[in-house]
Amino acid sequence: MQRAAVLALALFAVGCAAPPDGPAAPGRAGTPARFAEPLPPPAEPGVAPAVTSAPPGRIVPVGAVPEGIVADGPTRRVAVGVRQPDRLVLLDADTAAVVGRVPLPGVLRHLQLAGPGGPVLVPSESANGLLRVSLPGGQVSPEVMTGPMAHDATGTAAGTVFVANEAGGSVSVVRGDRVVRQLTDVTQPAGLAPVGDRVGLIDVRENTLTVYDAATGDGVRELPAGDGPTHLVADRHGRMIATDTRGGHLIVFDPAGTPAEVGRVDLPGEPYGIAYDPVRDRVWVTATGANLLVGYDMTDPTPREVARIPTVRQPNTVAVDPDTGRLFVTGTADGVVQVVDGPPA
Repeated sequence: MQRAAVLALALFAVGCAAPPDGPAAPGRAGTPARFAEPLPPPAEPGVAPAVTSAPPGRIVPVGAVPEGIVADGPTRRVAVGVRQPDRLVLLDADTAAVVGRVPLPGVLRHLQLAGPGGPVLVPSESANGLLRVSLPGGQVSPEVMTGPMAHDATGTAAGTVFVANEAGGSVSVVRGDRVVRQLTDVTQPAGLAPVGDRVGLIDVRENTLTVYDAATGDGVRELPAGDGPTHLVADRHGRMIATDTRGGHLIVFDPAGTPAEVGRVDLPGEPYGIAYDPVRDRVWVTATGANLLVGYDMTDPTPREVARIPTVRQPNTVAVDPDTGRLFVTGTADGVVQVVDGPPA
C-alpha cells in the first residue's frame, strides 16, 4: 500500500506539468512512439451537474460510490462495485432486486466478465491484485497479487487474464493463479479489451492504444488514441472501441494485421463508461459531464447514433444485458443503479 501511494503521488506530480504538442507517429509497441516529457495528466470522468428531472427506468439503491458494473446473460446476474464497505453487489437482471453482497479486500473501479457465465474479474486498486468472483453465487477465489493499483482486467479466449496496474506502470499476464509475465512498456495503463488473439490497452498518460499478442504478451503496435482516452471494449466485428474522454470522441480501431484507426465520431460531455451489446451490435457510452447515455449502431466502422437516454447523476459506468438489451447505469454520486430498457433493434 505504501509503495502504491508513493507511485501514485509521483505519477500525479508528473501529470500536473504542461501538456506536450502531440504524439509521435504510430510505431511498434515498446519503441519511442510516445509523448515527449512532460506528459499530460490522465483524463477523468466529467463532474456531472445536478439532475433536473427524473430519468427513465427504475432506480435501485445499492451502496456508496457505485462504479464498475457487468451484466451476465447465462446466470441472470448484474454485479456492481460499491464502497464503505468495499463490496460487490449482485442484482437479479430480471427484477433488479439485490440478491447478494460479496465482501472485497479493497476498492474497485472497473469490472469485466471472463466470459458468458462468469466469473467476474475484479481488479482491486487498493489491494493491488486480481480476484475472480463466481456467478450466480458470489464465491471469491484467492487473490492474485499483480501490482500497484490494479485498475482493469480482461480475459482472453484461452483463459489468460491481462491486468492493468495503473500506478505500477505495468500489465500483469495471469494464467491460473500465477503472474507469468509483467509488461513494462507502459506509463499509466488503464482500459483493456481482447479481440481474438490480440489484446488492446489504453495508456492514459501517453494517450495511446497498444495492441499485444494475447498468447505471448509481445507488443504489436502502439497508436495515438485521441486527446485523453480511458476505456475500451471489443465488438463482434473484431474491432476495438475507445472512449476519448478529454477529446470528446468515440474512436474505433481494427487490431488485426497492422492495427489502425478505422472510425471516429464526436461525443461531447466527457465520454467515459462503455459497454457493448453483441446481440444488437450496439455500443453504449456514458457522457459523464451531461448525465447522458448514448447508443451507437456498430454495423460499420464509423458508429451511427441510435439513442440518447437521460441518466442518474454521475454515470461513470454502464452494463448491458445481452439477452434483453436492458441497460444498467451506475449513479456514482448518489449510490444507485438505473435500470432502463434499451430501444428495440
